[in-house]
Amino acid sequence: MQLLVVNTGSSSLKLRVLDGGDETVFERSLEWPKGDDFPAGALDGMPEVDAVAHRVVHGGEEFTSAVWIDDDVRARLEDLADLAPLHQPRALAAIDAITGMRAAACFDTAFHATLAPGAATYALPAEWPRRRFGFHGLSHAYAARRAAELAGGDVTRLRIVSCHLGAGASLAAVAGGRSVDTTMGFTPLDGLVMASRPGSVDPGLLLWLIEHQGVPVAELSDALEHRSGLTALAGTGDMRELLARDEYDEDAALAFDVYVHRLCGAIAAMAAAMGGLDVLVFTGGVGEHAPRIRAAAAARLGFLGVLLDSERNAAATSDADIGAGTARTFVITAREDLEMARQVRTLR
Repeated sequence: MQLLVVNTGSSSLKLRVLDGGDETVFERSLEWPKGDDFPAGALDGMPEVDAVAHRVVHGGEEFTSAVWIDDDVRARLEDLADLAPLHQPRALAAIDAITGMRAAACFDTAFHATLAPGAATYALPAEWPRRRFGFHGLSHAYAARRAAELAGGDVTRLRIVSCHLGAGASLAAVAGGRSVDTTMGFTPLDGLVMASRPGSVDPGLLLWLIEHQGVPVAELSDALEHRSGLTALAGTGDMRELLARDEYDEDAALAFDVYVHRLCGAIAAMAAAMGGLDVLVFTGGVGEHAPRIRAAAAARLGFLGVLLDSERNAAATSDADIGAGTARTFVITAREDLEMARQVRTLR
């Protein structure tokens, strides 16, 4: 099966055609134009394929594994769009634009369907939504499996913390090859500080803004999705720019400190959920290309056995062992496309 993998992000579109051996025969990366319209010319020059795999961020409680898309599935995905407003509408636009062959949806939430009730439940009234979903599951699943291969171990016997650090960011605690905890929740707003999202925030602060400052809900939503995180602290969500400024710019230095503080605390929490740590993985754009972030995090995690080889950390580019402690530490190139292909090839 020659497969087109469509990875729809909040600001980017990555297309990759994999042959039957999962070798790349075509790829293209684009930025989304303003709005949710599928980029014109995105499929120009693409070879013929047998099926399409679409990354869909939110599968809700219903979709816990990849599914072939029909009209009913598409309608149910649209019903979930308000839970992932940066991603779901664009995934739907891609689904609508690429027609004429079988298409499957692969879900970022599905990997976390294994969370036990204690990890998956908010302490809220029963008539309210109480489920924590988690996201970046395609990336976490691949990174954990690939790190286990590099460590020479069985993924089902390792306690792995996977750090997907990009414009969006989340962690997963992977024990026995299954997700047992994660940092995102009902929506992708929760957890770590991100490029334009704040991560975990006291809900009382948000209520105070509505009740006492008169902030409209629409404005609050826009600020949480687009004007928070690193963007709010340093004026940029681009980690490369922030790291170029933080030694002389107080705002950038604060953003760096906040980012690392939250990251370290969350890694420790993920390890606690598994009773320890065997493997630490960094993946995603920041995880793969910001050795200073990796080093700053590792410097605070020695109590978990994390220690980096400074030269290998600085030189790491892809699928590299950078650890020097009892906890193995790897940089893994994000290959959500391979995880999506694996899932679609098992569909009947």
